[in-house]
Amino acid sequence: MATTKRALLKRRNFLMNAAFASAGTLLSPTDRSLGQGSGPMTPVSQAAGTNDPGYLKQQTTDQPGADFLVDVIKSLGFEYFCAVPGSSYRGLYESLINYGGNRSPEYILCCHEECAVAMCHGYSKIEGKPVCVGIHGTVGLQHASMAIYNAYCDRVPVFIIVGNVMDSTIRRPLLDSYHSAQDPVSMVRDFVKWDDQPMALQGFAESAVRGYKIAMTPPTMPVVLVADYNLQEPPIAEGSKLRIPKVTLPEPPQADSGGVTDAARLLVQAQNPVIIVDRAARTQRGIDDLVELAETLQAPVIDQLGRMNFPSRHPLNQSHQGSRLIAHADVILGLELEDFWGTVNTFTDQLHRSSHPLTNNNAKLISVSAEDLFLRSNMQDLNRFCEVDIDLAADSQATVPSLIDAIKRETTAGQRSVFRDRRARFAAQRQEDLEQARLEATYAWDARPITVARLCSELWAQIKGEDWSFVSFARYLSRWPHRLWNFEKQYQFNGGSGAIGIGYNAPASLGAALANRKHGRLSVNIQSDGDLMFAPGVLWTAAHHRIPLLSVMHNNRAYFAEMMQFQMVACEHNRGIDQAHILGAFENPYINFAKLAQGMGVYAEGPITNPNDLGPAIRRAISVVKGGEPALIDAVCQGR
Repeated sequence: MATTKRALLKRRNFLMNAAFASAGTLLSPTDRSLGQGSGPMTPVSQAAGTNDPGYLKQQTTDQPGADFLVDVIKSLGFEYFCAVPGSSYRGLYESLINYGGNRSPEYILCCHEECAVAMCHGYSKIEGKPVCVGIHGTVGLQHASMAIYNAYCDRVPVFIIVGNVMDSTIRRPLLDSYHSAQDPVSMVRDFVKWDDQPMALQGFAESAVRGYKIAMTPPTMPVVLVADYNLQEPPIAEGSKLRIPKVTLPEPPQADSGGVTDAARLLVQAQNPVIIVDRAARTQRGIDDLVELAETLQAPVIDQLGRMNFPSRHPLNQSHQGSRLIAHADVILGLELEDFWGTVNTFTDQLHRSSHPLTNNNAKLISVSAEDLFLRSNMQDLNRFCEVDIDLAADSQATVPSLIDAIKRETTAGQRSVFRDRRARFAAQRQEDLEQARLEATYAWDARPITVARLCSELWAQIKGEDWSFVSFARYLSRWPHRLWNFEKQYQFNGGSGAIGIGYNAPASLGAALANRKHGRLSVNIQSDGDLMFAPGVLWTAAHHRIPLLSVMHNNRAYFAEMMQFQMVACEHNRGIDQAHILGAFENPYINFAKLAQGMGVYAEGPITNPNDLGPAIRRAISVVKGGEPALIDAVCQGR
């Protein structure tokens, strides 16, 4: 064990003295009513039926089981341990700090369990591996459940350790019982990939390694381990021969070679092939392979932005033309699509909902996805069933290289000439789309509230010369960052939230910024107002741990999406739309996010209502972030 003998002795003496000091003040169960004529207090040793001081000496140990748990956690290479402290895993976090030296992993103090899990979510997508999350019993797990569900739906690995006291005879009165369960993970089991509740230290080591491998194997998802009190605080039995298994991650599953050849043949013979990507790339190599795949066919790519999949200004990035291309396609290749049915069908959200195919009758659909390798029945995150012609149940990033090779084998010299002509057409279209986006961004340039297009334009002007990383959820920004900015690298965009659960963006962006910190990248977050109000304590965590993150508020002073829903339904019901503010407007009073951030120790400016003040404020905030601190700019904006 790494703790020095001197430090262990000091800790043991402190605990022993504390135990002796408290013995004279603790009451027996029959003497608890102070101030009501109670008799003399009875020391614990007498209540236990002994006067032997050895009773108290037994309450200290130099080698608690939690020290071994920390050794296991360190073996998995976690850089950080994000958590809200709680007594059900107090032994673990004490060992983490005192025995483990608070290094690899470093303890990150969070103000809500949902923030702790969401930070891991954002970190994982930047770094390609999880951090560890500590959860306090049943109450902490209930707080964390929404963030766990987001990570599950987003197919992101999260490694969670939950504290518990299984044995009811050793639970502290009241608190331990409320915070413990026979099967604590049951409340989230429908949306984790695997869980276990090991009863011995060796079992914990093996389950931890197994869980890490399961979490990291596509489709990647959260896993949960329960660390019972009996694994944490009691001493390691003398003579125990504990061993931590070696971690060997399995190679992601590749598609069958015959199926790959069939898919390649269809794509090469197609007149109008289309590639659609969603959560297809996890690494820069994955992005580079997608570029090679598209250029081998000279086929257009529609990026659904589940990850940073494809360079935004590449000539074959035709995302803005998506519906038109799908309608004319004869072969569609979908790579890790979250919703293939919704991609190839139109859906009308009205009083009588309706849908119809967007594709032509002869279009062939090819799916490459790891989704079919792990299915659940209760949660409906798989979306509507879609019929396809070739279904390759495999990890798309692992499969794309073999698909490229197969396409090259199937392609003739004459077909390559046709492919080159196709590229020229798309290159012209891509340049036209970029120029149109720049023109449309100037509309209402000086409007108040500030347009989202101007906010994104001002931000781009300040960061384009930096090594930047856009770490936030972009769903409510009308695609303006991807229409205006030049995305090329894997870490420059972190994708969506998974379940579109509010409260994800602020902590996930901070987790991504934590991952970017050691690389010296400028982490940029366009932060929605309603999302931040779910977990404003994340601002304090940013300040306390000096995590450099630039947050620019998209402060539209409302749950704007829900107000739009209200107005739509009111129209369907032949009623007015003027009462939507009752549903979701943040007014009377307005929220001052700059003061909120300043109160948490974060540099902040605003609220900014004049669009001409936005650029200079962003420059000042970037200077703060480059100095290693978080900063926030509160910009009052239009809805979308």
